[in-house]
Amino acid sequence: MIVQPKVKNFICTTAHPEGCREHVYQEIQYIKSKPELKFHQRVLVIGSSTGYGLSSRICAAWSGNSPTIGVCYEKPASGNRTATAGWYNTAAFEEFAKEDGIYARTIIGDAFSMQTKEETISLIRKDLGQVDLVVYSLAAPRRTMADGTVYTSVLKTLKDPFTSKSLDLSHNVLTESTVTPATEEEVAATVHVMGGEDWSDWMHALRDAGVLSDQARTVAYSYIGPEMTRPIYDGGTIGTAKQHLYDTALKLHADGISAYVSVNKALVTQSSSAIPIVPLYIAILYRVMKETGTHENTIQQIYRLWQDQLFSSHRTTDKPCRIRLDDLEMRSDVQEKVRKSWDKITDETLGEYADIEGYWEDFYHLFGFGYDHVDYDKDTETDRKILSSID
Repeated sequence: MIVQPKVKNFICTTAHPEGCREHVYQEIQYIKSKPELKFHQRVLVIGSSTGYGLSSRICAAWSGNSPTIGVCYEKPASGNRTATAGWYNTAAFEEFAKEDGIYARTIIGDAFSMQTKEETISLIRKDLGQVDLVVYSLAAPRRTMADGTVYTSVLKTLKDPFTSKSLDLSHNVLTESTVTPATEEEVAATVHVMGGEDWSDWMHALRDAGVLSDQARTVAYSYIGPEMTRPIYDGGTIGTAKQHLYDTALKLHADGISAYVSVNKALVTQSSSAIPIVPLYIAILYRVMKETGTHENTIQQIYRLWQDQLFSSHRTTDKPCRIRLDDLEMRSDVQEKVRKSWDKITDETLGEYADIEGYWEDFYHLFGFGYDHVDYDKDTETDRKILSSID
């Protein structure tokens, strides 16, 4: 079929298989252009199909020639519906890995479930023996517990409503958004979904099964952000969950498992596009960081994490077990320029102070659209197979 983007409520409901393949190809080429890292790790990536998880898997495979197992919950094409972008990303990843002789297997399933954990352990034991690095990059809106209880995360404040300027992505104009406070039940549910509970479950299941090597380490990804987004992010329900994630890293470390939380830079993701206020901040941040030469995309961030932080004795941390990969974003000169642009920006000066084009370019790239080398007017086969998947 001919696949075009269909955007609804800040989510693109279609994905282009060739565009997603181009996205993966470009990230691989970036890694191939960088010095090879002197490590060879057997790597498990939980949440491996998009964003930081996908980039982590690519970095491991092509920077260290490392065998990888990915866990993700994605859907194949069905009828007139395309597959999810993560499905096409994974199919492309495995295609390129096979061409270059790099081991890659994927488990399609609910990472929260014990069944998926057991399948993963079985595959590690069979093919790799053990793993040396576990990347936890799960981004899910809800979680089903073993007893059938379903928890859904929310993006809310903790105490008072918060009102601020925002960006109406549907019309590229400024607007005002108000975020309401969460109930105690909503806060608890968000922690269940986005906190460190499942990360801890994974690490203990892997260790109890004997499939963690003696020197194994694990890293989970987080975000803090600036003062202007604090009420709805670091100081809101998400921040509460991320604090739980960090506390989990400390507990894992105390339990003998080397665990780190990497606080990464703000980037356009499917999740961030739906958060009031945050898209405007990101668009302004993009403009400032590109002007100052400090902007990094996902794969650039992860390569720097691998090279300078995760496998280095000179990590940039602000607390034990917490790596600050957002150091360039949070630089005082960068944040000062962002604050000044935030105060000055109007509908008339939107293009002057915010990188709207860059924002939308990254958004469409998430779903395989907007690449110059892809003919979007051409029929394409939407039924792509993940040949090594277990589902």
